[in-house]
Amino acid sequence: MSLPLRGAATAALLVLSGSLPALDVGHDEALRLRQEGRIQPFEQILAEALRQYPGGQLLEAELEREDGHLIYEIELLTPDGVVRELELDARTGNILKDDVDD
Repeated sequence: MSLPLRGAATAALLVLSGSLPALDVGHDEALRLRQEGRIQPFEQILAEALRQYPGGQLLEAELEREDGHLIYEIELLTPDGVVRELELDARTGNILKDDVDD
């Protein structure tokens, strides 16, 4: 199979699978989105996560584009030593997912 044909086949499989991988948003784009008012400041998003887990410590944070939506993915270490992975809508701040990180 030629390289262009192989690439097209891979793209078709991704579309048919219905789920594209999350893509990290770079610093420059995140700043632009914030300045345009399309996403909330990270401080507000983090405050919402910490309301759920007072005393938690931020371990990692990423802004990602998932299925056309901008999502903050945050990992927190709770005071009782559990690592939580939260996904929050970057536009509204709503918590979309809250799981124990394996």
